This record gives sequence, structure tokens and C-alpha cells, in this order.
Amino acid sequence: MGVSTSAPEEGVAVVTVDFPPVNALPVQGWYDLAAAVRTAGADPGVRCVVLTAEGRGFNAGVDIKEMQRTDGPEALIGANRGCFEAFAAVYECQVPVVAAVHGFCLGGGIGLVGNADAIVASDDASFGLPELDRGALGAATHLARLVPQHLMRTLYYTSRTVTAQELHRHGSVWSVVPRDELPGAAMGLAREIAAKDGYLIRLAKAAINGIDPVDVRRSYRFEQGFTFEANLSGVAGRVRDTFGTDKEQQA
Repeated sequence: MGVSTSAPEEGVAVVTVDFPPVNALPVQGWYDLAAAVRTAGADPGVRCVVLTAEGRGFNAGVDIKEMQRTDGPEALIGANRGCFEAFAAVYECQVPVVAAVHGFCLGGGIGLVGNADAIVASDDASFGLPELDRGALGAATHLARLVPQHLMRTLYYTSRTVTAQELHRHGSVWSVVPRDELPGAAMGLAREIAAKDGYLIRLAKAAINGIDPVDVRRSYRFEQGFTFEANLSGVAGRVRDTFGTDKEQQA
């Protein structure tokens, strides 16, 4: 359980997240994920990183139960900072990051894939931001990188999800494959990227980040300010208290 890194092929590092039962990450898990991605990207022998997960789904966001067990704002602050670090690590990774998504990709999962360079998904994958149903705000910055503006707003306000096939039609998911073919499809794309010159691929990543029209770090940090306001007002806690124990722990 936790975050692990492997090197199945030359030039490719695979960072795997495994926090049963639904990959809702505790505070330390977000920091561990950030460290793993940054370390892999800094390795001169790595030219592409694959971000994947074990279990029922790719990511269910933050561990709300951890937050509810903690008195005071420490868990909220930790989760916000941890998510910020993990999202930034994916975005700032020195080499391209391919996200391999299966099952649900919710809340913080959107922050990860929205900052990835490419997404390969299984045909059972779904994507969404249930933030308003979980007493939180944030990651609209990253959802806006996956779908057009008005669809992003509708998904955000309703907490609905979209399928991998729908995102493929929008061009944000590279390919959709049967679940048992997902590892091979992600590795195939990573292998193609890793065949490039390592120095040149790092220049390409820096150049593409440099022309982004939105500073995703500043934009997400702005959103987080409203999450703190929701908590200070008490409304976030009231919403989180309605969170069912039999539901996925996304936020």
C-alpha cells in the first residue's frame, strides 16, 4: 500500500498509487506521490513517466474520513497543500507524464490527469468533480483542460461525471481501451515518447509549459482560497458530515 516506482523498460518510470479501498489519498499520500513523480522526472535515464493506480479506480480524491477525524484545520491545510504539491509535481515533471486511468477518476484525480501530458483510459473509466457534494471547491482549473468551458461549468455545478469515451471525443483522452489492455496501451505511448532524445524531450516539456495560456498553479491556488472560506463559514463541515460511509471518499 502507498506509492511505488518501477522501471519496466529503459527510459520509462511507472509511478503506482495503491491506497485501498478506493485510492482516496491521506495527506501524506499526496506528498509521497509528489516526491515519487519529481524523483522519477529528475532521473536522467527517464524520458517518460506513467502514472497509474491499483484497485477499483484511479483516484477518489482526498481521504475525507481522515479530515473528519481531525480536530482543527490541520487536515484541511495538509490536504490542500498536499494536493497542490502533487498536481504541481505532475505538471512540472521534467519529462512527459502519461496518466493510465481506470474506473473512477474523481476530485483530486482530475487534478492529476488535468496536469498530465497525455491520458490513456480504460473503457470503464469516468471523470468528475463531486466537490460541491463534499464541502470543497477546486480543480475546475484542471477540469477546464479536459472539456470545453460550458461543459466544465455544468459538470462542476452538478457533480456529474463524463466517460472516457466522451473525453476521447473532446480530444483530451488519447485512447480508450478494454481494461485489461490499459497497462499495455499506456506503456506503448510511453515507449514512443521515451524513444526521443532525453535532453530534447525535456526542452519540449519546458517549452510547452511555457506557452500555456493559464498558470495552473496560480489558478488552482486561487480556487483553494474559496475552499478555506467555505470551511471558515461552517458550510463545508455541514456538507462533509452528510458524507455516507458506503460511498467513495472523494473530494
